[in-house]
Amino acid sequence: MNSTDDANDMDGMGGMVNAGATDGVECWETARANHDFSSRHGHALAGMLGPAFVAAVAYVDPGNVAANITSGARYGYLLVWVLVLANCMSVLIQYQSAKLGIVTGKSLPEILGERLGDGGRFMFFMQAEVIAIATDLAEVIGGAIALKLLFGLPLFIGGCIIGIISTVLLIFQKNATHHIFEKLIIALLLVITFGFIAGLFIDPPNPAQVLQGLVPHFKGTETVLMATSMLGATVMPHAIYLHSTLVNDHYVPGEPKPSVKTLLHGSKIDVFWALLLAGSVNLALLILAANSLHGMTGTDTIEGAQQAIQHVLGPVIGTIFSVGLLASSLSSTSVGTYAGAEIMHGLLRIKAPMWACRVVTLVPALVVLWFAKNPTEALIIGQVVLSIGIPFAIIPLMKYTHDRSLMGDYVDGPVKFAINMVVVSLIVTLNVILVILTLSGRS
Repeated sequence: MNSTDDANDMDGMGGMVNAGATDGVECWETARANHDFSSRHGHALAGMLGPAFVAAVAYVDPGNVAANITSGARYGYLLVWVLVLANCMSVLIQYQSAKLGIVTGKSLPEILGERLGDGGRFMFFMQAEVIAIATDLAEVIGGAIALKLLFGLPLFIGGCIIGIISTVLLIFQKNATHHIFEKLIIALLLVITFGFIAGLFIDPPNPAQVLQGLVPHFKGTETVLMATSMLGATVMPHAIYLHSTLVNDHYVPGEPKPSVKTLLHGSKIDVFWALLLAGSVNLALLILAANSLHGMTGTDTIEGAQQAIQHVLGPVIGTIFSVGLLASSLSSTSVGTYAGAEIMHGLLRIKAPMWACRVVTLVPALVVLWFAKNPTEALIIGQVVLSIGIPFAIIPLMKYTHDRSLMGDYVDGPVKFAINMVVVSLIVTLNVILVILTLSGRS
């Protein structure tokens, strides 16, 4: 009896030892994976940062420069509240896009491609392509203007140079060198930030006047159209599509990744700081124009605004502003082309070469540079087109993040879904107002 019990005890102890050994191996392998992850990315949180900063470049493209400077020069601090509201909505929207990509492992265009019929996929792609062309229009024209201001180059030649350099940047977008692409874009984002806020240190604004601009109100239909244009420049459709891709492209296939819960936490921090930086740049542009250019004639164009800045704040600030504009163009047009390629891949299931996607959106911008007398007007129109395209991106996004079959335990709850719907309704309402004003000829 005792010997049998002893044998059973020995078997139990052996099982425990074997189980302990197995657990030890698993723990060791987990620790090794975490060590590999940390060694590749530094601190775990720091290794998750980056995708939102790349997406945030879309929020500080030359279209923002045109819309925000025009708003500040024409209406002073009146529409400061629009930028603050739009940036708050951007934080919510970009996090939702990142969340969708992290939880499902797929991009928003991929999920749309799976759930739409052939006709629906093609029609959705066509509207997204129009948005991509309008996006690149602003970015290439802005870069061409920057090169003209800095070096006196003709706009068409400047546009060609922007197209070539941005294509070179996209070489680093592939898996093995994606982190290099991220670092290049973030470096350009820092140049943009310095270039567009430098003037505020030379001629600081009156804080009381800035605070007055936080009170929501309009003055006539022109300010409503301007607000909608600013919304189109701030909440960017292609950034919504792309962010759900970036969070997965951030990691090389087969590379250890943190858990979904950890990634979502890191993404919240990533989105908050990236959009805070982009929002600050946009706000700085409007405040700079309201403080230094309000009431001056000829500031409705980027060239006129730069000349006015140079006249008021000096040639050094004028040059720094032009450098920021150039960095804005190069980074945003690269990110825009990246987004266009992912939209095509997700919706049409076509993996087109990046250079082909670059050509498709570049050619219309070069045509405008060749024929248009006032390219800045094309920038404003382009931002209005972008604003019309926003609902096509955010409505499916909010629908899918509220779909338990896709999101599982990470599905949006009723309170968050209600907040999302308020944001969607506000944006769609503004776009309906824009269409009515445009069709009635009052815009």
